[in-house]
Amino acid sequence: MSYLSNGDTVHVEVCLRGNDARPNAIRTNVETALMTYFQTARKLPRNVAFLPDLSAQQTEQVKSVLLERDNGGVQPLKVAETKFRFHFYATRPEEGQLGLFSGEEGSDGIDSIVAASHALLPAAQFVGLWENLIYETGLKEKLLKFALSALMFSEHRVDTNVIACNRLILLHGPPGTGKTSLCKALAQKLAIRTQGSYAYTHLVEINSHSLFSKWFSESGKLVAQLFVKIAELISDPNNLVCVLIDEVESLAYARSAMSSNEPRDAMRVVNAVLTQLDSIKACPNVLILATSNLAQTIDLAFVDRADIRLFIGYPGISAIREIYKGMLSELMSAGVVQREVLESEDAEEGLLSQLAERSVGLSGRTLRKLPLLAHAQYTSGALFELNQKISLSDFLDAMLEALEQHLAEQRLLKLESMEQL
Repeated sequence: MSYLSNGDTVHVEVCLRGNDARPNAIRTNVETALMTYFQTARKLPRNVAFLPDLSAQQTEQVKSVLLERDNGGVQPLKVAETKFRFHFYATRPEEGQLGLFSGEEGSDGIDSIVAASHALLPAAQFVGLWENLIYETGLKEKLLKFALSALMFSEHRVDTNVIACNRLILLHGPPGTGKTSLCKALAQKLAIRTQGSYAYTHLVEINSHSLFSKWFSESGKLVAQLFVKIAELISDPNNLVCVLIDEVESLAYARSAMSSNEPRDAMRVVNAVLTQLDSIKACPNVLILATSNLAQTIDLAFVDRADIRLFIGYPGISAIREIYKGMLSELMSAGVVQREVLESEDAEEGLLSQLAERSVGLSGRTLRKLPLLAHAQYTSGALFELNQKISLSDFLDAMLEALEQHLAEQRLLKLESMEQL
């Protein structure tokens, strides 16, 4: 099966209710109903999950639908000229998320309880994560295309001695930019898009810090034990295994920068990680996702193994506006803020633009904290009444005030740090 498609393709991801992907007859019935809906709908939502107007029986079967254009385009869809590609999926039951790596102990007494967490995808906790991560135009599409191309090369058994393909992705950049979330969202997306080839998709998230054992010189052994478990998953060709190594600099610290006083165990860990990565790359059904806040401290041998290295920086002003719009829409849906039009600058009285401009240079993690801070600040006022919905302009004022307080605190922390130097 080909994972790839041309730029005019619109992917239709249909999340079904329940814990199974449903019989083909039901899927065909839903697909036919959706095509009819697409042809008659005046405007088709994209990049946001919605529940279309279907029959009562079909509505019971469909939880949500997501339309996503392959090239990320924003032009209106012309249904007659559009190729729709359907992906049906159901989220895995909670008991599938208990963890392959928990509650076990090695033969030598080394406890691996926190070495890694394990989830079976698609998981309910990651539904909506991909579309709610806002980056500069094309970044997510580029990442997804690369991952699908790498898996296609593997499926076609392209000789890696001729064409290098380690299926290792490295995302690097400052903290709070969503690198780890993007890796999890990518794994979820791959689980949905590759169901024709793999029955199961596993996400194994390695806890880098836990692999430095409290027992002297055992860390390298812990790494080996962990990858033995990962290899067991990979050995089943029905499994797609995504291995996430967060803050990879903890495991693959540059050996050239290690001093003579550095514990030998640190070097053993780096060597063990590189050896294990080389051993599993021959398997076509594994993808390594690594993140780093300090890419310059990663061992060059690891960096060289990465097929693609993407810098994930702070969001630009257009991305910031989209992040704020998404958060405000959520608050409106939740009934916290009065439902008002967000698209019109007049309706916003320029406050959203002002807020976005003042927010340049902040991480996505910081931006997403502001609504809670703003709400706490607004509700502490004497005029607030319980169960009152806040107007959009009042809430934007509160967010701007919360932002200014955050920026002031940031300046104070910077001054304190300079005084300590």
